[in-house]
Amino acid sequence: MPVQPILRLGTRRSPLAMAQAHEARARLCAAHGWDESAVELVPVVASGDKVQDRPLAEIGGKALWTRELDQWLVEERIDAAVHSMKDVETIRPDVIAIAAILPRADKADRLLGAASIAEIPAGARVGTSAPRRAAQLLHLRPDVTVVGIRGNVATRMAKLKAGEAHATFLAAAGLDRLGEDDVGVRLDPQVWLPAPAQAAIGIECRRDDARTRELLAGIDHVKSHAEIAAERRLLEGLGGSCSSPIAALSRISAGRIELNAAIFSPDGTVRIADAAEFEVGDDQAPLELARTLLNNAPPEVAEHFGEAT
Repeated sequence: MPVQPILRLGTRRSPLAMAQAHEARARLCAAHGWDESAVELVPVVASGDKVQDRPLAEIGGKALWTRELDQWLVEERIDAAVHSMKDVETIRPDVIAIAAILPRADKADRLLGAASIAEIPAGARVGTSAPRRAAQLLHLRPDVTVVGIRGNVATRMAKLKAGEAHATFLAAAGLDRLGEDDVGVRLDPQVWLPAPAQAAIGIECRRDDARTRELLAGIDHVKSHAEIAAERRLLEGLGGSCSSPIAALSRISAGRIELNAAIFSPDGTVRIADAAEFEVGDDQAPLELARTLLNNAPPEVAEHFGEAT
């Protein structure tokens, strides 16, 4: 057993983040034949976990999930950081590289509190702070009311049980990773589009750290990495932020990616959708899809995104 860990892996402290870090450690140890003690998990309290009573867009956006881990990484207090990729900003610091994406889990959302979107009672209060979920719901069910609800999985389930909302949504992957695989009703991701990069665990390290990049390459899932790269490139083209209602689903077959995407007005009244199919590694096609979506969007939608590039 090593006296010093071979790799220091930073993670947020939430139960889901810790579960993801444990999965990353297990995969690293299996790939390299290490004892578990070879990878030290280093929990870091993220700003986003400290403030849970306001939407992310009001308090700093997705950077609240990565700021502290980025700092620890740059200061070499950790060698790598584990993230939920849907929470990672589209444009990252030049000194940081996405070195590995683990095999992607179920991309779907689950609905808690009702058997289907159609069966949510008229006038019900549905809890979510995700612009995508809110807009997509209101597009289908303008007769319900969206109320803000944040917090980790357990907190949101408790708020639902306490009656703060009649229904809510959670990512299937997060529930599965916490052993809550029997909670809620799975929504078909081809109909209810997920968030870009949903269900993907990513590991970042310093770009110039060749040793760590080589170690992480041993657990990189090429297919999942290609999907995440395409979806993040779409986000880049849209100029989206955490307040932009964006949904996307990619699938790979025979070396080609099919990328379906939709953008909404925040109130859900307008939905613009399109799709593209392209070779894996084509980083221009997602930008072209973004341009098409924005060019087809009316002002009340386009104003929530960047300019078409």
